Amino acid sequence: MAVDLKLETLPGSIGTLLTVEQVAELLQVPTSWVYERTRQRGLNRLPGFRLGKYWRFREADVLAWLERQGSGGS
Repeated sequence: MAVDLKLETLPGSIGTLLTVEQVAELLQVPTSWVYERTRQRGLNRLPGFRLGKYWRFREADVLAWLERQGSGGS
């Protein structure tokens, strides 16, 4: 029997984790753009982490990063 747990409901939750594909869909960009942003240094780097060979992103971190990009304007 499978148990359906959502990360938001766990004590000490880290929030919703997104895949590269989900981040690309959220930001309306190609997945290659997401991978490129994970390799950058500095403030332009998309906040994420590796779980083995897979990239994961906390939804709250991605949204906060997006806000900083909009307000940091060049």
